[in-house]
Amino acid sequence: MQEKYIPQTVERDAQAHWTAIDAWRALENDPRFPKGKYYACSMLPYPSGKLHMGHVRNYTINDMMARHLRMNGWNVLMPMGWDAFGLPAENAAMANGVAPAAWTWSNIAHMKAQMQSMGLAIDWSREVATCSPEYYRWNQWLFLRMLERGIAYLRTGSVNWDPIDQTVLANEQVIDGRGWRSGALVEKREIPMYYLGISKYADELIDGLDGLGWPDRVKTMQQNWIGRSEGVRFAFPHRLRGEDGNLVGDGRLYVFTTRADTIMGVTFVAVAPEHPVAALAATGRPDIAEFIERCRAGGVAEAEVATREKEGVPTGLFVDHPLTGEPVPVWIGNYVLMSYGDGAVMGVPAHDERDFAFARVYGLPIKQVIAPAQAALAFSTEAWADWYGEKTNGVCVHSGELDGLGYQAAVDRVVERLSAQGLGEKRTTLRLRDWGVSRQRYWGTPIPIIHCDACGAVPVPDEQLPVVLPDDLVPDGSGNPLAKDERFWRTTCPRCHAPARRETDTMDTFVDSSWYFMRYCSPDATHAMVDSRNDYWMPMDQYIGGIEHAVLHLLYARFWTRVMRDIGLVRFDEPFSNLLTQGMVLNDTFYREDDSGRRTWFNPDDVEVAHDDKGRPTGAVLKSDHAAVSLGGIEKMSKSKNNGIDPKAQIEQYGADTARLFTMFASPPEQTLEWSGSGVEGAQRFLRRLWNFAYGRHEAIAIRLRDRASEGIGASALTVPEADGLSESLRDARRDVHTHLRQADFDYSRRQYNTVVSAAMKVLNTLESLGATSTSGQGSATESSILAVSTEGLSILLRLLAPVVPHITHALWVECGYADTGGDLINAAWPQVDEAALTRSQISLVLQINGKVRGSVSVAADADRSAIEAAALASEAFHRAAPGQMPKKIIIVAGRLVNVVV
Repeated sequence: MQEKYIPQTVERDAQAHWTAIDAWRALENDPRFPKGKYYACSMLPYPSGKLHMGHVRNYTINDMMARHLRMNGWNVLMPMGWDAFGLPAENAAMANGVAPAAWTWSNIAHMKAQMQSMGLAIDWSREVATCSPEYYRWNQWLFLRMLERGIAYLRTGSVNWDPIDQTVLANEQVIDGRGWRSGALVEKREIPMYYLGISKYADELIDGLDGLGWPDRVKTMQQNWIGRSEGVRFAFPHRLRGEDGNLVGDGRLYVFTTRADTIMGVTFVAVAPEHPVAALAATGRPDIAEFIERCRAGGVAEAEVATREKEGVPTGLFVDHPLTGEPVPVWIGNYVLMSYGDGAVMGVPAHDERDFAFARVYGLPIKQVIAPAQAALAFSTEAWADWYGEKTNGVCVHSGELDGLGYQAAVDRVVERLSAQGLGEKRTTLRLRDWGVSRQRYWGTPIPIIHCDACGAVPVPDEQLPVVLPDDLVPDGSGNPLAKDERFWRTTCPRCHAPARRETDTMDTFVDSSWYFMRYCSPDATHAMVDSRNDYWMPMDQYIGGIEHAVLHLLYARFWTRVMRDIGLVRFDEPFSNLLTQGMVLNDTFYREDDSGRRTWFNPDDVEVAHDDKGRPTGAVLKSDHAAVSLGGIEKMSKSKNNGIDPKAQIEQYGADTARLFTMFASPPEQTLEWSGSGVEGAQRFLRRLWNFAYGRHEAIAIRLRDRASEGIGASALTVPEADGLSESLRDARRDVHTHLRQADFDYSRRQYNTVVSAAMKVLNTLESLGATSTSGQGSATESSILAVSTEGLSILLRLLAPVVPHITHALWVECGYADTGGDLINAAWPQVDEAALTRSQISLVLQINGKVRGSVSVAADADRSAIEAAALASEAFHRAAPGQMPKKIIIVAGRLVNVVV
């Protein structure tokens, strides 16, 4: 065994061993694992070419879980793949003049090597890349099945159109309403797009959350995104006619509200810029037409619309209040979306914060119609008050026949009145809208549709799948390269065989990530998306990923799974039984600011920080020029703040085990982790201590194990046979080891990995306190007992640590001889707590005289009252504190203290 711990050598040898024995290949129904299957999976990364510390933390959490479960008898699957389609590859292609395919595959190879250097227990035989035709063929196949069942359909949708580049832009390519490359004002355009009917599954998607072992925060986010609302849909009658002389919308302007009790407080109606009433209002009104055109500029993302400054313009048109018949003015609002509901909202400024702000800007009436049941707050048109919006804390006022009614009674009365006029009814609505999957981009799954002048849109026959994406195109920013590539779009109609054109839109990349985890289960299936192996592994037992994927990815995956179920491909409803959302990795930030206010950020590795005597930072300078930089605080590691830490550099300097140990010890998995260079160095110091302890005893331990093996006792029976004859200090040491083992078992079960590491550190402290033994293993009886406890303790410690630092524990398991008698560490049985070791033969009680602590007294653990009293009165501490005095009373607190009153 080498004397010094050299992580590069240790890790290279361990990884070579695991590769040689194909250690991580998971087999269905593997008889080696009696507890059955456990599928633990991290969200697949985008192949950007470089791992970051978030990846390291995520995958180490997964790896620690997988290794621990495997040692406890579970058949664990831990696969990996690549979310390889998407806009970043196109942007890189434009920047570097290289095809996205070449860039992507090169990055995959590089990142795979980085992952392998971490020693992750990944079954690479199941690797999936979503840009592979063997994978996206099944995206196309399932899309066609959805099309047959009406789940997929074609309709017009809004996109961001760059009039200079003549291309559709993704939302993130629109900056302040302008195209990221051309700087042109972006327009909204309506074009034909394919949608998936996720809204048909909305109720099931909400109800299915109840049985999932997910964080409550994530469940709430999904519930809010789906947004199932109970309310009333009703119409404002009107007499507005279009150029054809017909009533617009048959003379009814529909809205939906969850607050029908406030209907008497309506002072305006706002419609979307695309609403037919808005188009009518623009006729002959250049100011309105200009406003509508301005609203067409900018992104179509809902988040952008929600945060946009609220603007509106009066149309001069009016509709009738459905209950009073009074005229209500119609406005056009830039915050109203045509794609949501009926593209119109009723404005009740007194009882809706958004309407209140809009009314204040434009001087619209604000009419109070709800008052607190116990009036304690005067109504004000100057400032918004939260209670104005409460359903349960008010009654109707200034509302005629509704006065005095609470929320539900008022809603019921309103519905009754509206229904009698045929103008409204109760309705359940959804915030969720169907999933638009058409993307006017190149690097994605081609939509398998052929356009024929005679036959229309024709699905590509199954036998012609996959429609293969050309992999040699280089985008230049001026439109979709597929539309310019005749090799791709020129084809013949499958029905009439006339010349035809392929669809050049590709699928949203969320399609790729909606089922990859099932393809892991049967990656080489050629005749189906999934096969019977999927029935064995799915549903997934534990999914791990960032909270940023809480809504769209997880929601789309749940939807996609249900579609596969309804088609008969799977037998379950939910794909992920449990979810762990790991916290972000944080680091210090440093910057300089120029005269214009622009900040330049510097990487922490390039900065030297000064600290006060309490360790608090007092200033910093850049190492290259020794000039001051400003402290920017602690932020999430990001490229924009230049505060990332390169995992490759950390592994090369300290080793993968050190990086793994630090990320697991520094914080619980769900909480944020603050990067610390001193913490990394501390992690390596611990590993060196572990190596040095094992080095000092490895020969003696190996001899002891060989001797025991010759007696028919293998390394699986590592309890100490001489336990009854151990000294008190050695019994205490064994008790400590097994106590920490019990705590670690509990912490493993609740994924509290930072305290698992803490328990292991305490075990090493205990073992180091035992003292040295003869290297030959032939020392005195005392040395033999120390060796017995050390042998058992180290075997427990190595197994405790194996999931988090697998390389060094593998090496020490081999070098100390455990592998010779007990086999490979990755297959070793998990250590069991020896309950007998936890019992104490003697306990120490605090000794008090008249309530003051005077010392302690040692008694047998099972001593009765009389024995404890006798020991206290016979103690030197009692005679020293109360010489010659007789006790009046003796008070005993079991297991804690004895108080002698004199």
